[in-house]
Amino acid sequence: MNMEFHRKLPIPKEIKEQYPVTEEMAKTKEQRDDEIRKVFTGESDKFILVIGPCSADREDAVIDYIHRLRTVQDKVEDKIIIIPRIYTNKPRTTGAGYKGMLHQPDPHNKPDMIKGVIAIRQLHMRALAETGFGCADEMLYPENYRYLSDLLSYVAVGARSVENQNHRLTSSGLDIPVGMKNPTSGDLSVMMNAIYAAQHGHTFIYRGWEVTSKGNPYTHSILRGSVNKHGQSMPNYHYEDLIRLFEMYSASELVNPAVIIDTNHSNSGKQYLEQIRISKDVMHTRRCSKDLCKMVKGLMIESYIEDGCQKITDDAVYGKSITDPCIGWEKTERLIYEIAEGI
Repeated sequence: MNMEFHRKLPIPKEIKEQYPVTEEMAKTKEQRDDEIRKVFTGESDKFILVIGPCSADREDAVIDYIHRLRTVQDKVEDKIIIIPRIYTNKPRTTGAGYKGMLHQPDPHNKPDMIKGVIAIRQLHMRALAETGFGCADEMLYPENYRYLSDLLSYVAVGARSVENQNHRLTSSGLDIPVGMKNPTSGDLSVMMNAIYAAQHGHTFIYRGWEVTSKGNPYTHSILRGSVNKHGQSMPNYHYEDLIRLFEMYSASELVNPAVIIDTNHSNSGKQYLEQIRISKDVMHTRRCSKDLCKMVKGLMIESYIEDGCQKITDDAVYGKSITDPCIGWEKTERLIYEIAEGI
C-alpha cells in the first residue's frame, strides 16, 4: 500500500466531550432548525439564504462576517432565514491546493487533521454561541459529519460527491436539510436519484458500525449549473430550467419538492459579481409562477468581507477569499435587503 498511516484521529464522541455544546446552545439550534425545516415542508413561506465565504480560512474574519450577518438577519427576519456558510472542507477539481480548515487550520502551515477537527468545531461553536446561527457546511467526508452533528443546521453535497453511495446513505440519516447539487455534467437525473436515496431508509456501514437510517424528508436539490464537453459553463437557473425541475418533481415520488439556486459556480461562470444579477433574476422568476415560487426555497451565495479572491500570502487581505472569488460585504448587505423587498 503506497500510503503512510500517521496517527488515529479521536472519535467524534471524544471531541464533543472535550468541546461540548451548552444546553443553551442546543436549545437555540433546535429552535433554528425547526424554523428552517418548516420552510422545506411548506409550513413557512420564508426565504432561505445560504450565504458566506467560498471556504472558511481564518476564524477571526469568518466570525466577524457572521456577526455582520446577524445584524442584517434581525432586520429581515420576517421574510428571510440566513444560514451562514462555514465551509471547512474544500473539494478541489484536480485534488491540488488548499483543501480547507479541516486539513489546514492555518493555510500557511502543513496539513494537521487533529488540529483541523478541533479548529472547525470551535469555529462552528463560536458562530452558534455568539450569533445564534446554526451554520452550513459541505459534506466532503461523510464519516466526519459526526464531529459537527450537534452544530450544523444545513449540509450540502457537492457536484462531485452527489453520485457517491456513502454521501447519499449518510444523508438519509440526518434530520436537517441536505442539499444535493446537480453533477458537473448537468444530468439532473443523478441529482434526483440522490434525493430519492436520501429520502429513504437504509442499512449500511458508517464509521465501522452497521447502522440503519430512517430517511431524510428534507433532502432537496441545488442547481449550480454545469459544464459541457467544451468546458463551457451552462447555467440552469432560468425559468425553463426550473419548470423542467418542477415537472421532474411532479413525476417523482419525492416529498417536499424544493430547490436552492447556487448563484455562483457554473451558473455564473465563476464571474462572482454575476451573483447579484442572478439572484434578482431568480426572484423575478418566482414572481412569475406560483409553482416555482413554492418550489424555489432560497439562494446560495458566495460572499465575504472583501470582493474577489487572493493567493495565500503572508500579507493576505483580511476577509478576502483564498479560494473562489466572493462578493464583498457592502454589496452583500445591499443585496439581502433587495431580496427581502422582492419577496
